[in-house]
Amino acid sequence: MDLANQNSISAFDILRQRINTPAMLMAIGTPERSIQWPIRMAEAFKKHWPEYLMEAAELGLFMFSACAFTVLLFHPSSPVAQKIHDGVLRRLLMGTAMGCMAIAIIFSPLGQRSGAHFNPSVTWTFFRLGKIDLSDAAFYTLFQFAGGIAGVMLASLTFHKLLAHQSVNYAVTLPGSNGPIVALLAEIIISFILMSVVLTVSNTKRLARWTGIFAGALVATYITIESPISGMSMNPARTLSSAVGAQIWMSLWIYFVAPPLGMLLAGEVYRRLNSGGAIACAKLHHHNNQRCIFRCNFELNDRGESKS
Repeated sequence: MDLANQNSISAFDILRQRINTPAMLMAIGTPERSIQWPIRMAEAFKKHWPEYLMEAAELGLFMFSACAFTVLLFHPSSPVAQKIHDGVLRRLLMGTAMGCMAIAIIFSPLGQRSGAHFNPSVTWTFFRLGKIDLSDAAFYTLFQFAGGIAGVMLASLTFHKLLAHQSVNYAVTLPGSNGPIVALLAEIIISFILMSVVLTVSNTKRLARWTGIFAGALVATYITIESPISGMSMNPARTLSSAVGAQIWMSLWIYFVAPPLGMLLAGEVYRRLNSGGAIACAKLHHHNNQRCIFRCNFELNDRGESKS
């Protein structure tokens, strides 16, 4: 090759031309794409920041309530704990309280607008199902963790040493006496069931408006029956929030692995069993006039049975 000839094409020129083809740019990523990602995140935050704050507030309220009811039902100086010694009855009351709290959040104006996930596992399952934009899923997760930690901090400021007592211990979720493997399997199972019920009910027209009732009833049932096995979390942000307060990191990995795995598996199973249909929306309560930021086709689901 004549390097002095201006019309000759070097191997570097050929390589540069190939790299600049659309197919190659898609494969290796482009500077434009890396620049667009922060812009898309900024635009999502500008448009949807109220929903992000609502998700934080929802898990914050849930965690504050969890701490408060744990103090009420399990602290030795509590009049309620002094009168009720049966562990099953205490868990039943705790489950009823937290189940009702979950229902109240889902049906509240906050939950009606944000979709009432207050759980990263729920958010990322709906992302996997194509109902949430990546930017929104990322911000939802960030604010869920922040809101949960803030809720426990507020409870700590409110209840002081009562919350730190070993019988309360910031309402931490820990494996039971059967060990971490059993706790892991239990968390996968209860998370799978919860997400399966949410998807089935929310995509059945005659039941969709009651999705929150079904979810809250499962929370109450799990706390009553399953909590001695795994502590009943189903929510990485919920577990981390208590762990930060108690400074207990033992078996934290279980609650970061099992709930997402169980819910994502439920999403895959639901999609395969209902192939060809469209999932209505990522909201747990959609019978309201609040705006929806998701990839929503709720209005298309106009039959008595699920279109999914």
